[in-house]
Amino acid sequence: MVDWPAEEEDAERPSKSERKRQMHALQELGESLLALNDAQLARMPVHDPQLLEALHEARAIRSNSARKRHLQYIGKLMRGIDAEPIRRALDTLHAVRRADSAAFHELEQMREAVLTAGDEGIEQVVSRWPGADRQHLRQLLRQQRREEREGRPPAASRKLFRYLRELAETSDGSG
Repeated sequence: MVDWPAEEEDAERPSKSERKRQMHALQELGESLLALNDAQLARMPVHDPQLLEALHEARAIRSNSARKRHLQYIGKLMRGIDAEPIRRALDTLHAVRRADSAAFHELEQMREAVLTAGDEGIEQVVSRWPGADRQHLRQLLRQQRREEREGRPPAASRKLFRYLRELAETSDGSG
C-alpha cells in the first residue's frame, strides 16, 4: 500500500541538491555584500543585526579557511531572512555601475575621436552637445598635440576628458 500524503509532501519539498543550490546562492549573496564598502552596505536592506555583525567580522578575517567557514555562517544567517530585497538592491547597484561604466567608456571614445580625427572629432562633440565650445576644444587639441611632440604628460588629454564629462553632466541635468 502506498501512503499518498507523504509522497505529496516529498514532491512539494525541494530536493537535497536544490537546497544546497539555494544555500550556495545565499552564500554568494553574502560574498557580494562583503564586496561593498561601508556606505554601499548601509544602503542595503539588511536589517538583521547579527548578519551585519557577521559581515563586518568577515572583513577582518584573513585566513582562507576561516573566511570560508564564516561565509557559510553568513549563508546560514541569510536563510532566516528574506533575501529578495537584498538581491534587488544589489541588482540596482550593479545596474548603476554598469551604466556609469558605459558612460565613462563613451566619453573615452569621444575623447579619442577628437584626438585622432581632429576637426571631425570636434564636430562629433558639437553635434552631440550643441553647447560645446569649439574654440576650447581646438585649444585642447592643439595643446595635446604639442605635449605629445614634446614628450610631456598628457595634461590636455585629461582636461579634454573632464570637459567632455562636464558637457555630458550638464546635458543630462538639463535634458
